[in-house]
Amino acid sequence: MTVQDIKQRFGILGNSPMLDRALETAYQVAATDMSVLITGESGVGKEVFSKIIHNLSPRKHSSFIAVNCGAIPEGTIDSELFGHEKGSFTGANEARKGYFEVADGGTIFLDEVAELPLLTQVRLLRVLESGEFIRVGSSKVQKTQVRVVAATNVNIPDAVAKGKFREDLYYRLNTVPIFVPSLRERKEDIPLIFRKFAADFAEKYKMPSVRLDDQSQTVLTNYRWPGNIRQLKNVAEQVSILEKERNVTADVLMKYLPDNNVSNLPALYKPEGAQADLSEREILYKVLFDMKRDIADLRKVVADLLQNGTTNVEYQKDNAALLHQLHDEIEPLVHNNALEIMPQRQQQPVSYNNPMQQPKEIEVESLSLQERELELIKRALDKNKGRRRNAAKELGISERTLYRKIKEYNLE
Repeated sequence: MTVQDIKQRFGILGNSPMLDRALETAYQVAATDMSVLITGESGVGKEVFSKIIHNLSPRKHSSFIAVNCGAIPEGTIDSELFGHEKGSFTGANEARKGYFEVADGGTIFLDEVAELPLLTQVRLLRVLESGEFIRVGSSKVQKTQVRVVAATNVNIPDAVAKGKFREDLYYRLNTVPIFVPSLRERKEDIPLIFRKFAADFAEKYKMPSVRLDDQSQTVLTNYRWPGNIRQLKNVAEQVSILEKERNVTADVLMKYLPDNNVSNLPALYKPEGAQADLSEREILYKVLFDMKRDIADLRKVVADLLQNGTTNVEYQKDNAALLHQLHDEIEPLVHNNALEIMPQRQQQPVSYNNPMQQPKEIEVESLSLQERELELIKRALDKNKGRRRNAAKELGISERTLYRKIKEYNLE
């Protein structure tokens, strides 16, 4: 069976190499009884991979039980998994089989396995190592031939380091690891998956299928999709039901995408070890003054060389040229950043015939970050003749962020 056959059988869409690798691993391990740990973000379809492993294995005619470990209260999880005897605790009016007993000979899928309590992890480790378990309230050891497939969206090595997950259980579960990529890691598949969902909902609700134009497909592809396929399906359903117009534009699509993208605009950074009460404004003040001081120091060094340091005329010229170059590169940076975070300073022309000359500073009214951002967006749009994609690329931000800023500043 090829990877394409698996996709057709289980309704999986996409041509990402990472997805194909995960499917190929699932197919190869299905015929064995080895434990499998499926990792990936929430909503990527980890349960589908567990079903692929079960249905392509010799156990396909036996039971398959999926257990969400995070949805079962800690006080009852042992009873749910391993069963209990009558009277073993309050409310245990009769004996009950647990999932490991019911699924004997089949497969049990432990979703969100990192949510298991530590004591339950000890019991699970015993099942994986020897196939033995004991019902709650019993002293009789029972055997099971269950194949365990586990999944989690938690970084288990970090959980091990924090003492929240047993290291021995991690290595026992992780006999064969399968990583399911997020939508961000297979962007080329996003439009294809959306069209499939849109077609399914059109058939379900007896309406024409929605279509995306080029700009809306770009927005769809560049969105982060923290909820992955589950979130993409929800958006496709919402657009299909709520929009009367079947041709969906970028502006319409953006209404259905939560604004949780991180802006790509320059961000202020607070260095580690800085004083706790030091504001971002104060940090940038310090950076700017340090840069200006460096320029002054360099100016003094060159002045000393020109006056007292060396008789090598070429060396003097080289250093003077270097001073001019550094000043041309650094001074505009200092001035432009000062426009954003501190009162603007207008500098008098500097005479390089006297490198010791210091610029005179005149205080004028300040400009806000918001005004500066608005000015940059206008300049980028004017320069690119209103072409938003090119303007966003020049600004170093996503098209979606630019659309939102244009709407925010009423630049339509």
